[in-house]
Amino acid sequence: MQSRFLLALGASATMLLSAGVGHAQETLVVAGSGGSIEKVLRERVIAPFERAHNVRVVYVAGNSTDNLAKLQAQRDNQEIDVAIIDDGPMMRAVSLGFCAPLEGVDQSRLHDVARLPGGRASGMGLIATGLMYNTRVFRENGWAAPTSWNDLMDPKYRGRVVMPPLNNGYGLLTVVMLARLHGGGESNINPGFDVMRRHVGPNILAFEPSPAKHAELFQTGQAIFGVWGTARVQPLIDAGVPVEFVYPKEGSPVVMMAICPVAKRQISAKAHAFVQTILSAETQSLLANEAGLAPVNKEATVARPGIMPVGELAARLVAADWNIINPVRDDWNRRWVREIER
Repeated sequence: MQSRFLLALGASATMLLSAGVGHAQETLVVAGSGGSIEKVLRERVIAPFERAHNVRVVYVAGNSTDNLAKLQAQRDNQEIDVAIIDDGPMMRAVSLGFCAPLEGVDQSRLHDVARLPGGRASGMGLIATGLMYNTRVFRENGWAAPTSWNDLMDPKYRGRVVMPPLNNGYGLLTVVMLARLHGGGESNINPGFDVMRRHVGPNILAFEPSPAKHAELFQTGQAIFGVWGTARVQPLIDAGVPVEFVYPKEGSPVVMMAICPVAKRQISAKAHAFVQTILSAETQSLLANEAGLAPVNKEATVARPGIMPVGELAARLVAADWNIINPVRDDWNRRWVREIER
């Protein structure tokens, strides 16, 4: 990932030099998610933004943990101008001083949940974490649709379950929910690890961090049950893959994609303009209708809500306590490698 990041920056620098001083474009580096979100941003948002602002946008795709690690590694000379990461890592980025105050964002147009403390970052889209399953395989076996996080423990799914690892938000929230269901929670994660090790682990085909590979495992039928988010599952449903998403009866943890202008010696006005563009009703509608992100802008329109958490489905969302999780997340990741993903 780092080599890809450096190659992208190098290619941009070469283009700037060849363009000549008089016509040089500013380069804006955006670090964000891959998958359907990256596709919509590249095809529908970034190109018009480049033309409107005479800027070249270099989009570097990575998961939230990777993008936070980049901010930490570059703390003395930030190369990233805008960061798009999940709410948990984003709150950590804010606390570490990596985000600059928002400018030009009318937060009265945003839902309350999107207004992150301190005014240095904002939510940009809501995703529900839940269960997905292969409807064809379940029907052929006469199995009822899953309804609970505890269904991940059912031995009939042995070797056919896929979920992200703990360093991914979906994986972490799964362990938190299992801990809550078995006498623990954020303050006592031990029951979650115990259930994962003893009951869920034997069912796992892969702890898959790559969205593309995760989707492939379901498309090929190797995986028939697992954990993912609404924004990832909806494109598979739209493509005709026989899968369905379930909001578990115990609640679906919300994953809120968040965005911030990165704090650096000289913050480009175009970094603020990019954040404003992402939070506009127009872009929020695009992200909802084409990437499955439930909008945070109250004025956005959702043509096909599908499985995204809007309306009544939003009532099934539960929030994790990131104030407890963030200080111990690295310890949890190390423990995961020792005990679960050995």
